[in-house]
Amino acid sequence: MLAEPALRLRIRAAEEYEVFASNHFAADLIISAQRFLTRMRARLPTSPPTRGPCAVDILAAPSAHVGLGSGTPEAAEPSVLPVANLEVEPSHKVVALKLPPRIAPSNFRAQAPAESAEMIEVTTDGLRLPRISSVGWMPWIANSRRFDPSGPPGRVGLLVIDLGASEPLMRRAIEELPGEVSLAFLPGTPDLPRWLMRARERGHETYLMLPAEDASGLAERGLKPIETSADAPENLRRLRIAMARAEGYVGFVVRSPGPVPRSEATLRPLIREIADRGLAVVEINPTPDTAIVHRLTVELGAGYARSTNILDYRLASDGVAESLDRLVAWIGESGPERTPRHAFGVMQPDNEAIDAVVAWRRRQATTMTVSLVPIIGHFECRAACMARVSAQPAQLRP
Repeated sequence: MLAEPALRLRIRAAEEYEVFASNHFAADLIISAQRFLTRMRARLPTSPPTRGPCAVDILAAPSAHVGLGSGTPEAAEPSVLPVANLEVEPSHKVVALKLPPRIAPSNFRAQAPAESAEMIEVTTDGLRLPRISSVGWMPWIANSRRFDPSGPPGRVGLLVIDLGASEPLMRRAIEELPGEVSLAFLPGTPDLPRWLMRARERGHETYLMLPAEDASGLAERGLKPIETSADAPENLRRLRIAMARAEGYVGFVVRSPGPVPRSEATLRPLIREIADRGLAVVEINPTPDTAIVHRLTVELGAGYARSTNILDYRLASDGVAESLDRLVAWIGESGPERTPRHAFGVMQPDNEAIDAVVAWRRRQATTMTVSLVPIIGHFECRAACMARVSAQPAQLRP
């Protein structure tokens, strides 16, 4: 039987390993941790107060002391003050355990199947539409990509729009662009649910383009666009058909200026429907004319983000990488004593632009002075929006 000093030595070493494992997300080891520590503490004359449950697994043999870290065993082993007149077992070999690899948190929140089903409404005509769950989960938060808020306070983002018109370019954007890059798909894209699932597996946050009349935009395949000439019920029907094309997206991307974003009578019922179903709105508008879309999202309680930075603007003298560098430089000007800046750029999918972003990210990986985050990191959520979000406090966590 081990003497008390040897027991305390094992317990202390196990507790230190316990803290390390807990900090490294080794939650699957909690049962073995509790069993080991309980067994050791029960053999003491007086057990010290136990810590809260943490995850740990003790990998040493029963006859070995436990050390931590990758240094020498002597550096890892806890020190014990000598105790007089107590029988101590002969010294045992001290071994240093190999620390488990850090397990990175998932890019997306883990939702149980029942929780995901709660965010879907099946209508009488068979449409599967997003909705706010009975416990307050909103699809625009539940489906967003998580990011580390402890990085540099300045934030830059990138949104690729109009994916789906070309399958090879869509595939390249999904497979080759960094996971922090968000992707917006045309709702008429064939086999859209599969492409959104693949994008999620590669770490991309996803959106749908709002199918609105736009003489200069891409025509949707098989979907009637929202039009200022159509009445509100018909436009809502068209919006819901687009909503039901896939699941797991954050919200809709509105390209401005255009006839629909300029018409409050047309836009109001659409923004209300988007907000009431727990989705968000991203506006792309290089002009100052954003009053209607922004004002309606504030009033009706939708998350909102806007970009004026068209990275692949054809008349610009700079390429995509140079435009990104300029955007990063502007964000970096905020300084430690100013409010951190954030902005995201927008681009169409083409081979040259994808190559430029991949090369830019590789070049910036070790010298980045701002955080590259998905578009969720650029949203604003005003009073009416926060009232919806606060109904489920878990949504306020990063």
